[in-house]
Amino acid sequence: NLNLIERFWKFFKKKTLYNRYYETFAEFKAACGEFFRNPSKYQRELRSLLTNNFELIG
Repeated sequence: NLNLIERFWKFFKKKTLYNRYYETFAEFKAACGEFFRNPSKYQRELRSLLTNNFELIG
């Protein structure tokens, strides 16, 4: 996947949606807000994920 925003979106979903159930929309919204309020919590993972180092095959 060459698109940085697509990688970020996938990471966001992994951290906020995968294997999680939110009873209410407010809980879901709070989890999303928590992700965006504390990006430093994921700094190491995001640094390695959101780079321009990619390979073209073909």
